[in-house]
Amino acid sequence: MTDKLKIKNKEIAVPGEVLAEGMGFVPSKGISRENDKLVAEQVGMIGIEGKVIKLISLRGVYIPKAGDKIIAKVIDVLMTGWRLDIRGPYSAVLSMKDATSDFIQRGADLTQYFALGDYVLTKITNVTSQKLVDVTMKGPGLRKLKGGRILKVNSHKVPRVIGKDGSMVVMIKQATGCNILVGQNGWIWLDGEPKQEVIAEKAIKKIESEAHLSGLTDRIKDFLEKQTKKKITVEGGKNEKN
Repeated sequence: MTDKLKIKNKEIAVPGEVLAEGMGFVPSKGISRENDKLVAEQVGMIGIEGKVIKLISLRGVYIPKAGDKIIAKVIDVLMTGWRLDIRGPYSAVLSMKDATSDFIQRGADLTQYFALGDYVLTKITNVTSQKLVDVTMKGPGLRKLKGGRILKVNSHKVPRVIGKDGSMVVMIKQATGCNILVGQNGWIWLDGEPKQEVIAEKAIKKIESEAHLSGLTDRIKDFLEKQTKKKITVEGGKNEKN
C-alpha cells in the first residue's frame, strides 16, 4: 500500500481521526497504529517532520483568535519586529508598524522599544490558515508591562478568573489594591504591594483550582476577607479582560 498523509502540517486533529495510511510513517506520543493506519488519541496540533508525525497536545493550551487581548513575552528581536511567546502552540509576530507610530530607521536597535524577556499587553489582529499570528500594540491600554509579577493559569479558566462582568477581578482589586490585567491566554499581570500581590495570587490560584465548583464567588470573598481583614462588597464591574 502506498503511504498517504490524511492531514496537513499544523492542522488540528481530534481523537480517532486517521492521520496517515501506510507503514512508512512513524507515530509519536499521542498517536497509535491500527493496522496500516495512524490514529490520533487526543486533540492536538499535527507536526510533520519527514516520515515522523507528531501530535502536540492542546489540552489546556491557548488557541489564539483575532480580537483577543493577551499578555505575551518577547522571545526574539527580528530585523523588522519582534517574536512573541503567546502561551500557545505557535508564536506571534509584532511588526514595527504595529508596535509604534515612531519612524524607525533601518538597522535601528529595536530593543529600545521591546527587549528579550519583556512582557506586553497586546491584541491579536489576525490568525492565518498557516497559523501565523499577528498582534498590535495600537489600542487603548496596550503597552509594555513594567514591574509586578506574571502568573499562569489554564486559559480555559480565564472566564472564571474574570467573573461575570469582571466581578471576580474587581473583588480581588478591591481587597488587595493591586492592579490586575488578565490575558485571554492565561497569563495574568499583578502589580501592588508585595504582601497584597501574594494574597491576590493565592486568590487567583484558588479560583483556578475550584472553577468547577458552585458558590465560588462567596468562597473567594470569604478567603479575601480573612486574608486582608477587610469587608468586601461583591458587585459586577466592567469587563476586565484587558
